[in-house]
Amino acid sequence: MNTSVLSNFKDYLSGLLLDAVNQLGTINADVNIEIARTKQAEHGDYSCNLAMQLAKAMRKNPREIATLLVEAMPSSPYVQKIEIAGAGFINFFIKNSAKQACLSVVLQQGMAYGVSDFGENKNIQVEFVSANPTGPLHVGHGRGAAFGASLANVLSMAGFSVEREYYVNDAGRQMDILAVSTWLRYLALNNIQVPFPENAYQGEYVKVMARLIHEAHVDRYVHQPEQLFDGLTDPLAKSINTDEELDQLIANAKLILGQDYAYIHNFVLTEQLGDCRNDLMEFGVTFDTWFSEQSLFDNGLVAHAMQLLEEKQCLYRQDGAVWFRSTDFGDEKDRVVQRENGQYTYFASDIAYHLNKFERDFETVINIWGADHHGYIPRVKAALQALELNPEKLKIALVQFAVLYRDGKKASMSTRSGEFVTLRELREEVGNDAARFFYVMRKSDQHLDFDLDLAKSRSNENPVYYVQYAHARICSVLKQWDDDVAKLMNADVSLLTHVSELTIMQRLIDFPDTIVVAAQEFSPHLIAFYLRELASEFHSYYNSTHFLVSDIPLMEARLMLIAAVQFVLKNGLKLLGVSAPEKM
Repeated sequence: MNTSVLSNFKDYLSGLLLDAVNQLGTINADVNIEIARTKQAEHGDYSCNLAMQLAKAMRKNPREIATLLVEAMPSSPYVQKIEIAGAGFINFFIKNSAKQACLSVVLQQGMAYGVSDFGENKNIQVEFVSANPTGPLHVGHGRGAAFGASLANVLSMAGFSVEREYYVNDAGRQMDILAVSTWLRYLALNNIQVPFPENAYQGEYVKVMARLIHEAHVDRYVHQPEQLFDGLTDPLAKSINTDEELDQLIANAKLILGQDYAYIHNFVLTEQLGDCRNDLMEFGVTFDTWFSEQSLFDNGLVAHAMQLLEEKQCLYRQDGAVWFRSTDFGDEKDRVVQRENGQYTYFASDIAYHLNKFERDFETVINIWGADHHGYIPRVKAALQALELNPEKLKIALVQFAVLYRDGKKASMSTRSGEFVTLRELREEVGNDAARFFYVMRKSDQHLDFDLDLAKSRSNENPVYYVQYAHARICSVLKQWDDDVAKLMNADVSLLTHVSELTIMQRLIDFPDTIVVAAQEFSPHLIAFYLRELASEFHSYYNSTHFLVSDIPLMEARLMLIAAVQFVLKNGLKLLGVSAPEKM
């Protein structure tokens, strides 16, 4: 059996149809051959609508065209029969022997089953999470983390050379707010009470960082707190609640602390980034590169990007600010890249960052953003176009916010208010496996309600439990037998002719193609769907079949089948960052 055929029957059948098109030689039309898995067994295993596509160009009835194609198609050792159905669908029925042959391929390849060269080893970068290091990761960040990690795994298995990157927003206003928030809490520990801004960071983690500074340095960073309110409109007021007042407070703190401000800033950055890194590692999410936004300024990359845009006459000055002519490249309005005070905007550093990505020779760059960043796409692509880079090489995958429900109530997740539910808390409550699986059960741009009660349940309604239980059941059967899968390699698979067995074998054949489609469409949720369907088919088979029977050849054939299912379940779960327990 040609293992390349088993790896992708769709490509094989497309080749047969293309041979038929070439054989006819009278078709003057672009041919887009799409092979689909059928939903009903009576329609065969695969179907193609090519005849309908060619009807206009050939000026013939689709069924007549389908007949011509089938007659011109070369014979195949893997196809049992071909039928023409409906308006002109060409349905393929695969031989049982071809399906049965997949079992030895799965067992031989083991954890490599599903690996392909589809991606041709092309360099591809996946940047995800990239949350501001201004507080613990919350459950919304968790969805981006699970999606990004799973997508990167899928792309790797599909044959791409993948680099996983986290963009650290360690420059700018938000880090200043966190630093000053922590310093104000530190002052309070030194019995210096000052109004705490309503729009500063409120969480308990800010107080924890303040205590750490106080324990290590006591009053080392207590400097002239009375000057904090210089320039504020009402210094006697007991509240600071506008952005302008907060910015003035930050400016005063920097002036008061002088060089000591860098210590406070670096301390809170290190603490929060370390917490983020550890949280993600515990969640099974790792990165090849942690890219610092500040490095773009330190290395002159922002200035370099702005210079390039200046040379291309894509910048202009108005009202003291520098603007990028983004409307020239399809954006709805021009964008400020440098403010009146000379400071670059976040957009300016984003332009420099994306320029840097393509200077690192990635053939495709995938940004995984929250759905609220949808409006940001046109301006980033406009900048790439202005820099004479191909904006089509930048792919954006949007992730909708995950909403956590506990006891039927929606939980708040606001970092500023301190009322958020952290990713760590979620993981501790439901476990990493349930969190990883639930996060990718739906397409990333679809709304996700995270049902805690379901995630913690040990029932067939809990999808991750259902899939893991299938794997554990197989392990139990194999352990009762011998647990040496190598002994099954010569089993007589021709004995496996029941419809449930053939259905499972076809599902195993579908696995490599599912990975390729998931990679093409940036849709790791397809793997979750696949695993649930395979688990369902196995559980039905398990409940209706005896495995350790006295008929040795039949027993070995059935064990070979479920051993193959075990490998594929484990492979699929690994792609999603979920464990495959041997007992439950």
